[in-house]
Amino acid sequence: MDRLDAMFVFLAVVDAGSLSAAARRLGAPLPTVSRKVADLERHLGTQLLIRTSRRVELTEAGRDYAIAVRQIVEQLQEAELTAAGEYQEPRGELTVTAPTMFGESHVLPIASEFLAAHPKIDLRLLLTDVMVNLVEAHVHVAVRIGELEDSGLIARRVGVTRSMTCASPSYLRTFGTPEAPEDLTERDGVTYRGFIAVPWRYVRHGVHLSAEPRARVAVNSPAAAVVAAKAGLGITRVLDYQIAPDLRSGALTPLLERFELPPLPINLVFSGQGRLPLKLRAFLDWMAPRLQARLAAEGVGAPPEKNGNRGAGPR
Repeated sequence: MDRLDAMFVFLAVVDAGSLSAAARRLGAPLPTVSRKVADLERHLGTQLLIRTSRRVELTEAGRDYAIAVRQIVEQLQEAELTAAGEYQEPRGELTVTAPTMFGESHVLPIASEFLAAHPKIDLRLLLTDVMVNLVEAHVHVAVRIGELEDSGLIARRVGVTRSMTCASPSYLRTFGTPEAPEDLTERDGVTYRGFIAVPWRYVRHGVHLSAEPRARVAVNSPAAAVVAAKAGLGITRVLDYQIAPDLRSGALTPLLERFELPPLPINLVFSGQGRLPLKLRAFLDWMAPRLQARLAAEGVGAPPEKNGNRGAGPR
């Protein structure tokens, strides 16, 4: 029995919650995963897992063993980083994830300059609008937009972004400008559903309300929603960083700004466990101030009165 391999498999089962889920995560056959855990239990002479039809539960011995194994794995990873010289100079592979449009517009330009200044670092940039588990996906740092859940991650705030309702001037000339959220129900909309359907929310006199137009066009990409809105197909609702150039050029007109919800925070998040490799520390120190300055220069997250007084009424 390869004891270290069996320990990795055991932790995968614990984290995944079932043998089948761990097998999918590891890309290994289910019988192989089951056999390795059973071999480990025979080697230790104790039961680690209580197997049910859908999931597994840790025995008391299993809980203690899982804690000890995690410490061993963390020490092993620390030793590998030290041996590779990642605590001596910024070097090695760095994996970063960000929402697709944000990564393309803001992270990649700054990261390109970072790579030019750090030739011994290789970047792997994962652009996705799906929330990525940093530990499971072996990601060093992520850009997260929205309130953060309580976790073991450390966050560096780099800015905020506003949810904005907008439409093309041609659409508004034809169908009129909505003055209140309820007016949206009489308009055509371009709705971005993403992976979860999120209602259009507003606030009036401290009371939250939802209202949205008829979905004439529904897309699963914010970039497509912006294109459709600029083409005059309807009103859309996106984040202001996704339309900053279009607001400046006048291709899109902001609507209902006095009913907006509070802005959403933008953070760089990373694991707080163990020492930070120099490549990660160098990336954070490079990216955070430049990203903050870039967002501020584009007016991302700025309140209406600081963004050209685009017809917003009092809050």
